[in-house]
Amino acid sequence: MNHARSYYRKVSDDPQVKARPLTLEQLAQLLPGTGEIMASVGNAWWKCAYAARGGNWELAAYFARRVRGLQRKLAQLRPKYADDLAAFEADHLSPLLTALSSHDGPTFERMYEAATDKANELHVKWAKPYIRWVLPDEPPNDLDLELDR
Repeated sequence: MNHARSYYRKVSDDPQVKARPLTLEQLAQLLPGTGEIMASVGNAWWKCAYAARGGNWELAAYFARRVRGLQRKLAQLRPKYADDLAAFEADHLSPLLTALSSHDGPTFERMYEAATDKANELHVKWAKPYIRWVLPDEPPNDLDLELDR
C-alpha cells in the first residue's frame, strides 16, 4: 500500500454524506498561479487588439476590462506585484479604455504598443526576461472579432 500523501480525496456517491470542508491550505492550492492568470491576460490582450482593429470597439473594451480584472486578481493573490499593476492600470489600461470608448484607432494603437512594451519591461523587472509578449500575426479564430458585415 502506498502511504504517500494523496491529493485525491475519497468522496462518497451518497448525497446524504457531506464532504469534509477544505482547509485554508487546500483552498490556497486551488487558486490559480501567476502563470495561469497571465496566460489569460495574454489571450484577452490578443483579442482586444484584433477586435479594435476590426472596429468592434465594445468587444475590444470588454477584453481590456478583462485584462484589468485579471490583473486586479493577481494583485490580490501576489501582493508583491500590486504597485506595478496599479501603475500599469492607471498609466496604460485607463488611457487605452478611453481610446476604445472614443473609437479612436490611432490612439488605441499607440496605447496598445506602449502598454505591451511596459508589460515586457515589468517581466524583466520581476526576473522573467524570458517572457516577452508579442502580438500574434493572426487574429484568434474562436470569435468573430469584427462588427457584423
